[in-house]
Amino acid sequence: MKLRTQTQKSNAISPHRERSTWLLLVVVATVAILCGICAAESNEGVTHVRGGPDSVVWVVQLSDLHFSVHHPNRALDFANLVGPALSVINPSLVLITGDLTDGKSKDLLTMKQNEDEWVEYRTVLDTVIKRSRLQKSLFFDLRGNHDSFGVPVVGASFDFFSKYSINGQLGRNGSVNSVTLETRDWKHLFVGFDSTMLTGLRGPTNLFGHPTDQLLKDLDLELSQWDSQSEKLVTKISFGHFPLSFSAPSSSGRTLEDVFLKHSISAYLCGHLHTKFGMNLKRHHQLDDHSSSLQKLFQFNIHQSSFESTANCSMGAPPIQEFWEWEMGDWRKSRAFRILAIDRGHVSYVDTDFKSGTKRAIILPTFPLDSRFMLTSSCRHNYECQSVAPSSYETIRALVFSLSPIVSVVARVYDSRSGNLDLVLETQMIKHSGDNSRGNLYVAPWNYRAFEDASPDRFWLQIEANDIAGRSTLTELRPFSINGHSLKLSWGWKEFLVMGCQWASLYYPLFWSALYFLFIFLLLPKALLVFPKKIYTYKNFIANKGIVNGVLWFLQELCRIPTLWFGWIGYLFYLMLCPWFMGQVFTEGKNMVYMTYMGWAIETSNGKGKVEYVGSPDIMVVVLPHLLFVVLPAILVTGALTAERAIYREHMLAFLVKKKDDICMDSRKSVLNGSMVSNVHLSKRLIRKLLFVVCLAICWKHFMNCRTLLKAYEMNPVLHFLGYGISIPLLLAHAISKTRSAE
Repeated sequence: MKLRTQTQKSNAISPHRERSTWLLLVVVATVAILCGICAAESNEGVTHVRGGPDSVVWVVQLSDLHFSVHHPNRALDFANLVGPALSVINPSLVLITGDLTDGKSKDLLTMKQNEDEWVEYRTVLDTVIKRSRLQKSLFFDLRGNHDSFGVPVVGASFDFFSKYSINGQLGRNGSVNSVTLETRDWKHLFVGFDSTMLTGLRGPTNLFGHPTDQLLKDLDLELSQWDSQSEKLVTKISFGHFPLSFSAPSSSGRTLEDVFLKHSISAYLCGHLHTKFGMNLKRHHQLDDHSSSLQKLFQFNIHQSSFESTANCSMGAPPIQEFWEWEMGDWRKSRAFRILAIDRGHVSYVDTDFKSGTKRAIILPTFPLDSRFMLTSSCRHNYECQSVAPSSYETIRALVFSLSPIVSVVARVYDSRSGNLDLVLETQMIKHSGDNSRGNLYVAPWNYRAFEDASPDRFWLQIEANDIAGRSTLTELRPFSINGHSLKLSWGWKEFLVMGCQWASLYYPLFWSALYFLFIFLLLPKALLVFPKKIYTYKNFIANKGIVNGVLWFLQELCRIPTLWFGWIGYLFYLMLCPWFMGQVFTEGKNMVYMTYMGWAIETSNGKGKVEYVGSPDIMVVVLPHLLFVVLPAILVTGALTAERAIYREHMLAFLVKKKDDICMDSRKSVLNGSMVSNVHLSKRLIRKLLFVVCLAICWKHFMNCRTLLKAYEMNPVLHFLGYGISIPLLLAHAISKTRSAE
């Protein structure tokens, strides 16, 4: 209003000044509009994908690089192989999902930050970016648990991630960062997040992701940023370091799975587990209101539900809440490399490795989808309800990345109904007719309705590409289902352990179950001995055969050595009520902190001296092995030693009684000879010697665990470790001493 008033006054003074003023306003408005356009184009949150093919975008994922000063070949191979590969693939994004550096000593026992590894990471990434000819802003790297070893506070002196990572250099300092790849008809939202613990401990008690309520709130907000717009369809992808089986719930009980299901993301990309646990570390999540408490702790197969409901095509039908979790292999040993593509909402990927060097060609089929790893309910809904344009079904499509020019691409479809793979379709694929400046998309028309079938693995697809030098590249055979039916897969036992078990929720149930069992093992026979005064002996067991009598006799023998019994009871209370040991959990510093079964007792940074327990459930890697593989075997072998002493005592008493019997000489000789043989055999006490070897094995296992912890947390074995370290050997030695004789 003020500007307008001044202009009106100027109009009253001079027509020339009137024209000048209006010209100035037009110039200012034009500049403002142009600035707005530039701002929209340069918005870091949205990347307009230039060039074709317009219908598909693709990104590259790498994970668990573990650059180490002790293994320079990891960084060397990364620089020599990844840069040239990216220049050929030309992805729209490069996602590096954690564990950028290793942070381990040469003996693998001490885990803390090493700045030389971070300098190497920055140097290698700069080389890769230069060789790939990609913009630096297209690279997104995340912090993994190795990158937070011994980092007390984010932004502190040992937080090298903030200084040397791509995200740190570009000022992406938040725990959640997103980017949208926008094409003519589609938006592809990628949201990455850092869920490492806020107070980074040294390993091995730094193993889980710890999303906070604030992080989940920010993640929820980022995933919903395009929900209010309707002009373009949106595909949502999230990426982080930790699988959901190794992610703890927040303080309010919310989980990452809750957020992902709410937004029905297409996939969650992660790393952390490497390939040593299996190549099939994939997991399908689907909302199930009727799931039991057991199903929340365990998922026994890759697919969460064992049935597929009929698609609901009504207008008011709630959205299908499901997503895929795709863990990928590591660069550390496997040299794993992933390309993920989104073709008109269809998400697919191909995993390869560079263990044998550079790949001459990589083929990624983008349609039809692999029936093992497609979003089952969504694909079935889209097909049956015709919510996707029929044109997306009318061609077989594949991206081909090759160092040499491609002269032919052939798609083959096989029918397995007869029990063999019978070729039913072989068709030449041609390069997409539009703009292919970003990469080569090959298509082949087909009658997709001819391949509708209720079986998800009847039809199999394979694509072959031949380059100008006559070299052939074949994809693996992939089952596909036009109808959206999913092929159910099962895990191996190692895959189930790391993907199907929700370890953060299992820690305390396992801990208390182990303790309750040990207490019952010790207290029940004592209670039977004291209150009902029921005495179970070896002689009673021989007279009245039975498993119950045998078990109760076995348990009561330990109670008959009070010092040993009270020693074990006291040790179990020590594990529950007292600190286990003290150690240095940060990269540098002199403040030793102690660990209990609830975590490491760390003073808060607010100066009030309040103690918080950090590192739960991460400490389960120390607590549970100690209970299950040291304490439990030690108590069992102690009970076995006392039972062996009872058997030896009974046989000795029987021998002495028989020796005094007044029987005939011939019979006496026979009995004495037999008794003498038995006595000679018993004097050797072979079972006791075997149990002694078991005790040595338990002590060796305990010693190796103690050695690992002493190195990891730089502890003094006398000052910081005495109660935890010496109790087991002392109790076993006391058991051996007390059971030496038959008295």
